[in-house]
Amino acid sequence: MENRQAFRMKLKPGFKEEYKKRHSGLWPSVRKAIKEGGVYDYSIYLDEETDTLFAFQKTSGEAGSQDLGGDEAIRQWWHYMAPLMEVNEDESPVSVPLEEMFHLD
Repeated sequence: MENRQAFRMKLKPGFKEEYKKRHSGLWPSVRKAIKEGGVYDYSIYLDEETDTLFAFQKTSGEAGSQDLGGDEAIRQWWHYMAPLMEVNEDESPVSVPLEEMFHLD
């Protein structure tokens, strides 16, 4: 069963280019963990006025990329990205689910 998920995260001011650079070099172990976790068609967008990141992903189950903290590579990635973003105590990004208001196939 395919699920569609969207959520927002917060980038710290001044880190747009570094965030893009780090994601352009996404570690193979993280890419593998995300795909093996059932996440695909994953995109992240930035609202530059507010430094808000908007993420969209499709998943093959209920869990999404924010639920993959049991994977060591994901935890290491979160640690690597923590200086750039608002994070929780475990260094996972603070993420707020977004309600889908419209969809057209």
